[in-house]
Amino acid sequence: MPDVKTKLRADLDRAGYYPDLVMEVLGVAVAGETVVSYLVHPETTFDQNEVRRHLTALVLTPTRLVVAHVDDGASAEGTPGAAATTESVPLREIRSVALTHGVTEPANPAEQRRTDELTVAVSWGAVQRVDLEPASCADPTCEADHGLTGVISPEDVVVRVSAQAEGSGALSGAMDFARALSAATAGGPTASRA
Repeated sequence: MPDVKTKLRADLDRAGYYPDLVMEVLGVAVAGETVVSYLVHPETTFDQNEVRRHLTALVLTPTRLVVAHVDDGASAEGTPGAAATTESVPLREIRSVALTHGVTEPANPAEQRRTDELTVAVSWGAVQRVDLEPASCADPTCEADHGLTGVISPEDVVVRVSAQAEGSGALSGAMDFARALSAATAGGPTASRA
C-alpha cells in the first residue's frame, strides 16, 4: 500500500500543474516531517481572453499545516513562469477550522442524503477580510452620512471541493483531510488519508 507522500505525488501528477515544482516547494516547507494527510485543489479561471491556473495544496504534518499556492506568471523574459509560495502554520496557532457541507436531500435519513461539496476554511489570524457598507439609522427620512459599518472575517485559506466539478474521489479526499485536520487542531489523534 503506498504511503501518504506517494499518494500526494500521484494527486499532484493528476492535477497536472507543475507537479515537480509543487513537490519541491512542499519538500522544503515540510522539512522532513511525516505527511499525515493532504488536500490538493487545482483551479482554472477564465478572464476575458486569458486562462489562469492556480493550485492550492494543504499538507498536514504532526506539528504543522503547510499551505502551498502556485500561480501562473510570466518570467522577466516573457516566457511562461510560475510563483510558488508556501506558509507553515504551527497547529497550536490555528484558530478555527470551518467546514461547510453542501448536502442534497438534507431531510432524508443519512443513507439517502448526499454531500455534494465541502468548503474547508482554516484561520490562523494572518489574513482578515473586511466587508464594509454604508451605516444607516432607523429614521427612513434621514439623509445624514453615518459613516461605514462592517464585518472583519478571518480568511487565511479557503478551499471548496465539489463532487460535480472535481469528482467524488476528490470530495472523499477532502472529507478525509477535513477529519484529520479537525482531529489535529482539537488535540486528538490524526488519521492518515486512506
